[in-house]
Amino acid sequence: MNYRHIFHAGNFADVFKHALVARVLTYLIRKPAPLRYIDTHAGLGRYDLGREEATRTDEWRNGIGRLALAANPSGVGELLSPYLAAVGSTDAEGKPLSYPGSPAVAQAILRPQDRIALCELHGVDLEALKLNIGRDRRVKVIGLDGYTGLNAFVPPPERRGLVLIDPPFESRDEFDRILAALVGAHRKWPTGTYMLWYPIKDPAAVSHFALSLAASKIRRILQLHLFVGPRLAEDGPLSGCGLAVVNPPYTLKREAEVMLPFLAEVLGRAGAGSWAARVLSGE
Repeated sequence: MNYRHIFHAGNFADVFKHALVARVLTYLIRKPAPLRYIDTHAGLGRYDLGREEATRTDEWRNGIGRLALAANPSGVGELLSPYLAAVGSTDAEGKPLSYPGSPAVAQAILRPQDRIALCELHGVDLEALKLNIGRDRRVKVIGLDGYTGLNAFVPPPERRGLVLIDPPFESRDEFDRILAALVGAHRKWPTGTYMLWYPIKDPAAVSHFALSLAASKIRRILQLHLFVGPRLAEDGPLSGCGLAVVNPPYTLKREAEVMLPFLAEVLGRAGAGSWAARVLSGE
């Protein structure tokens, strides 16, 4: 899968991922102690939806565009509010001034005492990331392979926090790389929360990944899926994605069971949206 994110910014997968990242961060800041957010594949940090790459696909229209114009039931609206606050105001089409990637979502939610570590290997994107995140003393931007950075950054001095592993899936062994990185990081920092995003293009590969996670020595894994259409062939358009969450907040499964049916309804193509939430590994 070739996934240069500017082509897909604000699409259904971003809405799914960033809304759930916002829920985890919102839970973690309930305690006054500082925490650290680590993003292994940070990208541009913030995306101009007016850029040629974004307008070529206009995927935001069926993602944040739909959500911004939808009437949110009270319970769902409360759960989505940290994410939507990070997105900011939108125009009459539901288009925000710019779309926040996960670094910008974290930047909007976290507090002065928290810290943010962002890895980005692509040279051009690295410079754009520095500009888009701005001068924020909480943030450290590193031009480094995300998996190398993860190994170097855990455990963080704060001993609390969230790691997002969100690679571009340009390599066919990406699931293996994610699993190896997670197992290594978890061995060093077993109490951290980890969120692993993945596209669902090859159901067999996703099933193998889930089985491998469940068979690892890692406990407390929650698997969340969102589909906006039928499961298509590997070379078709993306219609589903997932998150595996290690050490999820105890509230997350219940919150996902409120949010995901709504997102499946709003973002689903021709009523074909669906979702799933299951515990892969318990205590």
